[in-house]
Amino acid sequence: MENFTPIASLSGGILIGLATAAVLLFNGRIAGISGIAGGILRLSESDRDWRAVFVIGLLIGGVIAFGIDPSLFSGEVERPAWLLVLAGVLVGIGTQMGNGCTSGHGICGLSRVSARSLVAVLTFLGTAAATVAAMTLLGGTQ
Repeated sequence: MENFTPIASLSGGILIGLATAAVLLFNGRIAGISGIAGGILRLSESDRDWRAVFVIGLLIGGVIAFGIDPSLFSGEVERPAWLLVLAGVLVGIGTQMGNGCTSGHGICGLSRVSARSLVAVLTFLGTAAATVAAMTLLGGTQ
Protein backbone atom coordinates (compact mmCIF):
# COMPACT_ATOMS: atom_id res chain seq x y z
CA MET A 1 0.00 0.00 0.00
CA GLU A 2 1.71 3.11 -1.16
CA ASN A 3 -0.94 5.58 0.00
CA PHE A 4 -1.55 4.32 3.53
CA THR A 5 -2.55 7.36 5.58
CA PRO A 6 -4.07 6.19 8.88
CA ILE A 7 -3.79 9.53 10.72
CA ALA A 8 -5.34 11.56 7.88
CA SER A 9 -8.03 8.92 7.39
CA LEU A 10 -8.89 8.80 11.08
CA SER A 11 -8.95 12.60 11.29
CA GLY A 12 -11.22 12.83 8.26
CA GLY A 13 -13.53 10.17 9.67
CA ILE A 14 -13.78 11.99 12.98
CA LEU A 15 -14.57 15.28 11.24
CA ILE A 16 -17.24 13.63 9.07
CA GLY A 17 -18.75 12.01 12.17
CA LEU A 18 -18.81 15.31 14.05
CA ALA A 19 -20.36 17.15 11.11
CA THR A 20 -23.11 14.56 10.63
CA ALA A 21 -23.82 14.47 14.36
CA ALA A 22 -24.02 18.28 14.47
CA VAL A 23 -26.49 18.39 11.57
CA LEU A 24 -28.66 15.78 13.26
CA LEU A 25 -28.40 17.41 16.69
CA PHE A 26 -28.96 21.02 15.65
CA ASN A 27 -31.29 20.57 12.67
CA GLY A 28 -32.83 17.15 13.18
CA ARG A 29 -31.76 16.25 9.63
CA ILE A 30 -29.68 13.51 8.08
CA ALA A 31 -26.44 14.83 6.56
CA GLY A 32 -26.87 13.45 3.05
CA ILE A 33 -25.08 15.71 0.62
CA SER A 34 -27.55 15.28 -2.26
CA GLY A 35 -30.46 16.12 0.03
CA ILE A 36 -28.68 19.12 1.51
CA ALA A 37 -27.64 20.46 -1.91
CA GLY A 38 -31.05 19.72 -3.44
CA GLY A 39 -32.75 21.61 -0.60
CA ILE A 40 -30.90 24.78 -1.59
CA LEU A 41 -32.75 24.75 -4.92
CA ARG A 42 -36.19 24.49 -3.28
CA LEU A 43 -37.01 28.14 -2.72
CA SER A 44 -39.98 27.35 -0.48
CA GLU A 45 -37.94 25.68 2.24
CA SER A 46 -37.26 27.70 5.37
CA ASP A 47 -33.98 25.89 6.15
CA ARG A 48 -32.20 26.90 2.95
CA ASP A 49 -29.60 29.03 4.79
CA TRP A 50 -27.96 26.26 6.83
CA ARG A 51 -27.87 24.09 3.72
CA ALA A 52 -26.05 26.80 1.79
CA VAL A 53 -23.57 27.29 4.64
CA PHE A 54 -22.94 23.52 4.77
CA VAL A 55 -22.22 23.33 1.02
CA ILE A 56 -20.06 26.48 1.13
CA GLY A 57 -18.13 24.88 4.00
CA LEU A 58 -17.47 21.81 1.84
CA LEU A 59 -16.14 24.03 -0.93
CA ILE A 60 -13.99 26.06 1.46
CA GLY A 61 -12.60 22.81 2.88
CA GLY A 62 -11.52 21.81 -0.62
CA VAL A 63 -9.89 25.18 -1.21
CA ILE A 64 -8.01 24.91 2.10
CA ALA A 65 -6.87 21.37 1.27
CA PHE A 66 -5.64 22.57 -2.13
CA GLY A 67 -3.77 25.42 -0.45
CA ILE A 68 -2.07 23.02 1.96
CA ASP A 69 -1.20 20.33 -0.58
CA PRO A 70 -2.07 20.91 -4.27
CA SER A 71 -0.83 17.41 -5.16
CA LEU A 72 -4.02 16.04 -3.57
CA PHE A 73 -5.84 17.28 -6.68
CA SER A 74 -3.33 16.11 -9.28
CA GLY A 75 -5.34 13.18 -10.61
CA GLU A 76 -5.86 12.62 -14.29
CA VAL A 77 -9.35 12.08 -15.70
CA GLU A 78 -9.39 9.40 -18.36
CA ARG A 79 -13.00 9.84 -19.46
CA PRO A 80 -14.58 12.35 -21.83
CA ALA A 81 -16.47 15.25 -20.27
CA TRP A 82 -19.85 14.14 -21.69
CA LEU A 83 -19.49 10.79 -19.94
CA LEU A 84 -18.73 12.49 -16.62
CA VAL A 85 -21.78 14.73 -17.02
CA LEU A 86 -23.94 11.69 -17.86
CA ALA A 87 -22.61 9.88 -14.79
CA GLY A 88 -23.44 12.89 -12.61
CA VAL A 89 -27.00 13.04 -13.98
CA LEU A 90 -27.46 9.32 -13.36
CA VAL A 91 -26.20 9.70 -9.80
CA GLY A 92 -28.70 12.52 -9.27
CA ILE A 93 -31.53 10.36 -10.61
CA GLY A 94 -30.38 7.48 -8.42
CA THR A 95 -30.33 9.60 -5.28
CA GLN A 96 -33.90 10.65 -5.96
CA MET A 97 -35.01 7.07 -6.62
CA GLY A 98 -33.19 5.78 -3.53
CA ASN A 99 -34.46 8.63 -1.37
CA GLY A 100 -30.91 9.50 -0.39
CA CYS A 101 -27.28 9.26 -1.39
CA THR A 102 -24.28 7.26 -0.28
CA SER A 103 -23.42 9.72 2.47
CA GLY A 104 -26.94 9.85 3.83
CA HIS A 105 -27.46 6.09 3.79
CA GLY A 106 -23.86 4.96 4.29
CA ILE A 107 -22.74 7.28 7.05
CA CYS A 108 -25.93 8.36 8.77
CA GLY A 109 -28.29 5.49 7.99
CA LEU A 110 -25.93 2.67 8.86
CA SER A 111 -24.89 4.38 12.09
CA ARG A 112 -28.60 4.49 13.04
CA VAL A 113 -28.86 0.75 12.18
CA SER A 114 -31.41 1.44 9.44
CA ALA A 115 -32.34 -1.69 7.47
CA ARG A 116 -33.41 0.47 4.53
CA SER A 117 -30.00 2.13 4.48
CA LEU A 118 -28.25 -1.25 4.60
CA VAL A 119 -30.19 -2.36 1.51
CA ALA A 120 -29.40 0.96 -0.21
CA VAL A 121 -25.68 0.72 0.56
CA LEU A 122 -25.50 -2.89 -0.65
CA THR A 123 -27.27 -1.78 -3.83
CA PHE A 124 -24.83 1.12 -4.31
CA LEU A 125 -21.81 -1.15 -3.84
CA GLY A 126 -23.20 -3.90 -6.06
CA THR A 127 -24.00 -1.43 -8.82
CA ALA A 128 -20.55 0.15 -8.53
CA ALA A 129 -18.85 -3.26 -8.79
CA ALA A 130 -20.99 -4.19 -11.80
CA THR A 131 -20.20 -0.85 -13.46
CA VAL A 132 -16.45 -1.29 -12.97
CA ALA A 133 -16.65 -4.85 -14.32
CA ALA A 134 -18.66 -3.72 -17.36
CA MET A 135 -16.31 -0.82 -18.11
CA THR A 136 -13.29 -3.11 -17.79
CA LEU A 137 -14.84 -5.70 -20.12
CA LEU A 138 -15.75 -2.99 -22.64
CA GLY A 139 -12.12 -1.88 -22.81
CA GLY A 140 -12.19 0.97 -20.34
CA THR A 141 -9.74 1.45 -17.53
CA GLN A 142 -10.42 0.93 -13.85
